[in-house]
Amino acid sequence: MLKKTVLNAAHRALGARMVDFGGWDMPVNYGSQIEEHHAVRNDCGMFDVSHMCPVDLVGKDVRPFLSRLVANDVAKLQVSGKALYAAMLNDAGGVIDDLIIYFLSETRFRLVVNAGTALKDLEWMQAKVAEWQLDVSITQRRDGNQPLGIIAVQGPHARAKVWSVLPQAKAATEGLKPFFAAEVDQYFIASTGYTGEDGYEIMLPADQAEALWNTLHAAGVAPCGLGARDTLRLEAGMNLYGQDMDETVSPLDAGLAWTVALKDERDFVGKTALLAHGQQKAFLGLILLDKGVLRGHQKVITARGEGEITSGSFSPTLQQSIALARLPLGVGIGDEVEVDIRGKALKAKVVKPVFARNGKAVI
Repeated sequence: MLKKTVLNAAHRALGARMVDFGGWDMPVNYGSQIEEHHAVRNDCGMFDVSHMCPVDLVGKDVRPFLSRLVANDVAKLQVSGKALYAAMLNDAGGVIDDLIIYFLSETRFRLVVNAGTALKDLEWMQAKVAEWQLDVSITQRRDGNQPLGIIAVQGPHARAKVWSVLPQAKAATEGLKPFFAAEVDQYFIASTGYTGEDGYEIMLPADQAEALWNTLHAAGVAPCGLGARDTLRLEAGMNLYGQDMDETVSPLDAGLAWTVALKDERDFVGKTALLAHGQQKAFLGLILLDKGVLRGHQKVITARGEGEITSGSFSPTLQQSIALARLPLGVGIGDEVEVDIRGKALKAKVVKPVFARNGKAVI
């Protein structure tokens, strides 16, 4: 039996094509993935991300707990509402999950973890609280008591559309810089997203999510499915857990070195392994120069050895096939490589792994 988000009926009422996404019944598109992609780049679209799992941490030891739990440094979180992207590692330095941490007060933080990893994440965190004997209460908010729905509204007109249906939120959210959040009545509104565009991720009581979804739709916000979400995040150079990284991959080999604070004295789970092994692979972008489509797990042949594509697709914004790839160290931006596509060696160019943001190509 597939799990359903609180918006499942709304998706079906709009004629969405539903698929099994990691055990969840989710919309892949509402007719045209390409149109949904362009709506987000050029206007405004919305995504149901209620399968993601908000986790509330409460207690006097939350900050020291997170300081030991994740590779990024939560000391950066000093202003209420500030958010931090971080990787939670195992002892071998592999990525258990990538997540967002919101600082609300010294005794209250909120995490948002990935849908498919939520159960193991919660078990890992509970085990660490017990092991370290810390005063931290962990409450998941995806189901059970006081569940939350999450709607991501993304695109250059996203803010205006949100304010048109939630005018009470404008004052608190108009000045939000990227990676901040504000609490407005029952809404938790964050300037985080997964598309490379402006917008908000709105958490609210689950029983109110369908009404907000329908109101946003009536205001002209295009419903978008997982297909467009994947091409948008790929163009923006954003990793997908389970594809670009997992428990066997170091964040240093997944292009996430910027989220790892190795130079200070703070210890965290996985730090010893990262220091011992260092970076072993380069994480870079590819643009296909020949005709074809780049896909995950295709072999990349370089002058310094073989690599592998982790995520690949056709880019609606660039009108070319693009990919993220783990390549041998020493391969650099501008190098020409070959990709093995069904036995044919097709030419590709190595680029910085950000292809499009803020409505336009950046390559």
